[in-house]
Amino acid sequence: MRAIVQQVAQGFSGLSVEQPTQQTALRHLEHWLTDEAFRPYRPQLDWLIAQQHWSLLLDSFYRVLPFGTGGRRGPVGLGAKRFNAWTLAASVQGHVRYLRERDPDHDLTVVIAYDVRVFHDLRGLYNRALPNPLLGMTSRTFAEVAAGVYTANGVRVVMLPEGATTYISTPELSFAIRHLHATAGLNISASHNHPDDNGGKFYNEQGGQEVPPHDEAMAAHVERVTHIAQLDFAAAKATGLLTWVTPDVHEAYVALNLRQSLSPARQAHVVFTPLHGTANTTVGTVLRQAGFQVDVVAAQATPDGTFPAVPYRAPNPEVPESMQQGMDLARALHADVVFACDPDADRLGVCSRTADGTFRFLTGNEIAVLATHHKLTQLKSLGRLPRRPLVIKTEVTTALLRPITDAFDGVLVGDLLVGFKYHADVLDHLERHGRFGGFEGTLDDFVIAVEESHGLLVTPEIRDKDAAGAALLLAELAAQQRQQGATLLDYLETIYMQYGYYANLGTSMVMTGAEGTAHIQAIQEGLRRQPPMELAGLAVTQYSDHWDEAGRHGRFLSETDRASRNVLGFRLANGARVLVRPSGTEPKNKVYIEVPSAPVGLQAGRTALARCQVETDALAQRIADDVTRQMLQLIGVSLPEYALRISGLVALDKRLDFVARFIPGLQAQAVRLCDGDTTQTEISAWIDTQLAAYGKDARGLVREAMQQYLSTEREAAALRGDAAAGQQQQHIQAMERAFFTQP
Repeated sequence: MRAIVQQVAQGFSGLSVEQPTQQTALRHLEHWLTDEAFRPYRPQLDWLIAQQHWSLLLDSFYRVLPFGTGGRRGPVGLGAKRFNAWTLAASVQGHVRYLRERDPDHDLTVVIAYDVRVFHDLRGLYNRALPNPLLGMTSRTFAEVAAGVYTANGVRVVMLPEGATTYISTPELSFAIRHLHATAGLNISASHNHPDDNGGKFYNEQGGQEVPPHDEAMAAHVERVTHIAQLDFAAAKATGLLTWVTPDVHEAYVALNLRQSLSPARQAHVVFTPLHGTANTTVGTVLRQAGFQVDVVAAQATPDGTFPAVPYRAPNPEVPESMQQGMDLARALHADVVFACDPDADRLGVCSRTADGTFRFLTGNEIAVLATHHKLTQLKSLGRLPRRPLVIKTEVTTALLRPITDAFDGVLVGDLLVGFKYHADVLDHLERHGRFGGFEGTLDDFVIAVEESHGLLVTPEIRDKDAAGAALLLAELAAQQRQQGATLLDYLETIYMQYGYYANLGTSMVMTGAEGTAHIQAIQEGLRRQPPMELAGLAVTQYSDHWDEAGRHGRFLSETDRASRNVLGFRLANGARVLVRPSGTEPKNKVYIEVPSAPVGLQAGRTALARCQVETDALAQRIADDVTRQMLQLIGVSLPEYALRISGLVALDKRLDFVARFIPGLQAQAVRLCDGDTTQTEISAWIDTQLAAYGKDARGLVREAMQQYLSTEREAAALRGDAAAGQQQQHIQAMERAFFTQP
């Protein structure tokens, strides 16, 4: 064992990671190599060491998978920093201790939900010829592991029965906790993450997630776990502490959402895709029972945790390509609107029919604006608008919601930190204390809660985002618009003309592994230490740091509060704003850009609006590119402009590979093609092989970058105008044919 550890230590020494990090990884790895509990993993660990996969081993062991944003989420795999039966069981044991500390005098009941995920090692990290206990582990399997820990600790568990063919979505879990008067809840899901990821997210008795400092108290209990009391599932059932969720819970959830209806209009044709997830029983059922014509995208209808028919295996309605099949079907059927959900059915994607019968993807901010304006309008027309209607949003969600809320004499709580748990906290304060901050009121004042990442909530009886209620309201709006010969997009453009167009652009840079984590931290610290003076030629007129305890968020409540507040803001001379923060659930930093414009007025018409949109969008893109360049400079990285057009799903190391290896390689292949030394088919196969590590449907991930690269090269060749430039043009054409024309 000493020799093995020394071998690994030598391998780690070649990585650009600090010595304490290496030592922690070695300590955790040695524990996994020697503890009997991890013996089933030993063949894979031995193989990883023999293959000298030092970077993977370091990233798998250099820390325990962080307990943040209400739980643990990450890649399923071997190691302390991976999601597996051990990291989940330790989380549940800590959760039990936390619950007993908070409520020592009462019996505890936890509702467990799970999604469609199953681990197949699609990333190809492990040896398929060797035993691997994780292969084939489903979210249901992990849920049974959790049930074994809860029952071993005397906690009652409510979950779906064995053999159930349905699922409990994230919003339905939130509802079930409140409906069943449970103590807490656990959801086994990784939302829209890669299929190889999974996680466990914990909920409190209000149906929301804990906020600081309570989340840190729970995390502290988890971190102190050294012994796990655990039963296998058969023994868990034998305790009598395990009961099953009955159909009436789902029926009550559907009925609650149906009660959110604000219009009898039903003549809208909806195309819906659950993206292989759970939402056909939530959004699909609610829309059908409400009386809408709903056609489901058949190829994406079956629950399947590998998400086989979703581009890039990214089942996320924030990704426009995920909705392409829905748009294709909607165009063929002459439908009015397309809806999509992520696997746990809390996010809602929307595409609107346009005047020419095609469909346009709507961003999360646009969906928030549509739903908010529509609900306020309908409540007012029905005489049901509260005296002080309350709209809730996060700071990174569009500021266009402020003038809209003001127009209805409403109150906007608009500076929340990222995470729907903060929306739920506002509702909890109103329910318990009749106030939040400077707002005094009750749950009856609540209208809607929204966030830019496609999250909406339209009823306070649920305490997490829920696509079902929002989909119902937007389907009713689509029906109203159809009656007038118009669309959701027409409604949105009218809002823009009246209140102003706000260009919102989000960008991110994925940086994986321990080295990636260090880069993410270095970028944030670099921006904090030396904030930019200008962005895209515009002066930075105001800088804010949410770590400033003299600011609006006050003193830190806990370390989890500190992590949530790792947000930097920059206000520009033209009123634009830029917010930068590390993601709490994925290995990337996230940048939010908003550029407002003055209202063009209803009289100016759509031509004036379209011109304003083009100009404002272009400025937002220039700001985004400059922010990205300045951030990468902080870690000594420079990318050409075309590489900035690579999909945000692609990690930085792959972007660098695209520039340094793939493009020169494709250039050489194009020369060979022009010389007759290879064929189009051979080059196409070479392209797919070279890009395979970028992800599923890799050409699509880099398509826009390739288009910009070729355009730039053509312009450069045209400016030269000599004989060599003519030959270069031939090579450019050969590259274009090879990349965009697959045999």
